[in-house]
Amino acid sequence: MARQLEKIRNIGIVAHIDAGKTTLTERMLFFTKTSHRLGVVDRGTTITDFDPEEQERGITIYSAAVSFKWQDVSVNLIDTPGHVDFTAEVERSLRVLDGAVVVFSAREGVEAQSETVWRQADKYGVPRIALVNKLDREGADFFGTVDQIEKRLGAKPLVLHVPLGLGPPHVKNPFRGIVDLVEMTLLTFPPKDEALAGGAALAAITKSPIPPELAAVAGEYREHLVSTLFDSSDEIAELAMQEAPIPVELMRKAIRQATIQRKVVPILAGSALDCIGVQPVLDAVAWYLPSPADVPPVEGLDPSKQDAKKGPPVTLTRKADPQAPFCGLVFKIIAEKHGDLYFLRVYSGTLKAGSRAWNPLRQKKENIAQLWHVQADRREQVEQCEAGDIVGVIGPRASITGDTLCDANEPILLETIQFPETVISMAIEPETSLERKKLSETLEMMKRQDPTFRATESEETGQTLISGMGELHLEVIRHRLERDFNLHCRVHKPRVSYKETLAKAVTARGEVNRQVGSQNLQATVTLRAEPVDEQTPVTVEQGWFPESESLAAVAALMTQSVRESAERGGLKGCPLWGVRIVVVESPLPDPPPTDVAIRMAAAAAIDTLLDNAGTVLLEPVMRVEVSVPEEHLGDVINDLQQRRAIITATEIRAGVNVLTAEAPLASMFGYSAAVRSVSQGRASFTMAPLKYGPASAETADAFM
Repeated sequence: MARQLEKIRNIGIVAHIDAGKTTLTERMLFFTKTSHRLGVVDRGTTITDFDPEEQERGITIYSAAVSFKWQDVSVNLIDTPGHVDFTAEVERSLRVLDGAVVVFSAREGVEAQSETVWRQADKYGVPRIALVNKLDREGADFFGTVDQIEKRLGAKPLVLHVPLGLGPPHVKNPFRGIVDLVEMTLLTFPPKDEALAGGAALAAITKSPIPPELAAVAGEYREHLVSTLFDSSDEIAELAMQEAPIPVELMRKAIRQATIQRKVVPILAGSALDCIGVQPVLDAVAWYLPSPADVPPVEGLDPSKQDAKKGPPVTLTRKADPQAPFCGLVFKIIAEKHGDLYFLRVYSGTLKAGSRAWNPLRQKKENIAQLWHVQADRREQVEQCEAGDIVGVIGPRASITGDTLCDANEPILLETIQFPETVISMAIEPETSLERKKLSETLEMMKRQDPTFRATESEETGQTLISGMGELHLEVIRHRLERDFNLHCRVHKPRVSYKETLAKAVTARGEVNRQVGSQNLQATVTLRAEPVDEQTPVTVEQGWFPESESLAAVAALMTQSVRESAERGGLKGCPLWGVRIVVVESPLPDPPPTDVAIRMAAAAAIDTLLDNAGTVLLEPVMRVEVSVPEEHLGDVINDLQQRRAIITATEIRAGVNVLTAEAPLASMFGYSAAVRSVSQGRASFTMAPLKYGPASAETADAFM
């Protein structure tokens, strides 16, 4: 697998649901001759949607990796889900990718999940290009979508294409080609059937002069393109001032530089379904998105300096070099009977099959029994992988998603992957007691595979509670239990995952002073706590650091014991949320307190803290976006208001009213059927977790 780093592209395709990600991926595979048949999403025949649930629903649920060659570049591509319930697949993919293609529907524009994936890409500093897709649809608006990308996403769009026509074939001026503003030529594409018959034949694309009706618009956007590139290239600025021709290669070099630095987002036009603009997207991936050699060296911490007593953490870097010490990040696990398959992004060094790697977080050596090149649901075994590669590994046992694997002699701890908290739970139980053990083992396996899935057993009722990101997420889990593991479970009504935060800031002290047998248990733990941002978990910090080693160990144990006690939850039995707790200096007896005494005092301190501060119940609030025709607008608004929703914005997109609202998740169960009913089936909606907010008085009273 030894290759030039400059010739590798690790990219993802991300977008809102139904924007055309999987269709674009299928076209890419076909035009690069990786696939010799063209899959159709609606028929469940696509390469990347190979899971039975995906084929049945016509949506992507699990991210899938495929590889292909285009020009002289090797592309590792990950097709990700668009549905918000499976946002963890996008999160972990963007964490390890160097670039992304973001797909927007020209009819719907920037939608709710579009904003979510854009923020995720911003978080990980991923350079991206954007495709305005579905320009062959009724109501398509290319420049309106570009405006939304700028205003709603805060991006700086760099338009590289101008569409020739818009809409389906039956309209007066249908979409049938694109003007390339870099080469200033019109690209027209053969009919879909001819294009598919011709495969990857680039000769099928016709280049011709720009038609007169597009000359003014193309000239305007070409001028904007050139002036935007002044910041990235003095040469272009000089040539423009002299009104001299600007070489195409110079422009591409400047666009690439600005894209990698995330100063601009190149905007392309096309219709993946009709095979218009697919090859230009492939060209843009090769020309403008970064290789592993273009991104900064990966940063991590020195695990040997992680102890608080040894001072601040020490940052290490690893260059994308096959000769550097090995390090990689586990970003996905597929649980299998004969050994889990770990997806690994290799950032530096070389990893060989049959070797061992070090997990610095778990402090364990992991076997690297086999290495696999993964192509959707097909695999090819390889002997080694190098910096820049994405591979499947069989052999590790202790590692989980987000863990680092590295050279034991040169350890480094890479930043892990943070996943959102679950918002919905459901009780399930096997139909027979004989299946209880099998259910427990299966759920453990599914937890390893899906970091946003939780499964716990209630001590009071003995029921198993499964938690996830939404109703669809839990429904897919339940179907998988039945289909793949033959486990038929009784399910109960879904319920919301509530949290608690403190009502006010307080200082509290927990003391224990008792004789148990011959042992004197004496300890004091003092805490200072305050409610902070309601969107973050509880944090427990060590606020004092004694100089002597024995007392430093006592202070560290106090902090750990407080953290464990805080995990028990608040006064209403819900997890604490948005709370900052600091363990401050506490009086110490002589001799120092025992471990048991410290744990008892910590538990007492948390109890006192909760009693003195009181708690506020928090509930998940969703961001809801409803597209509805004018005649049903009033009914939809009325229904939302009855569900305690607050409407925050209204706008018209492609002739349809779009409402944006904030609504408690508890009141949105069954909304899919309700919105269809009040709009006679003509409204559609998307819903995504937004924040945690104070629950209503009626909801809080129900917990008393």
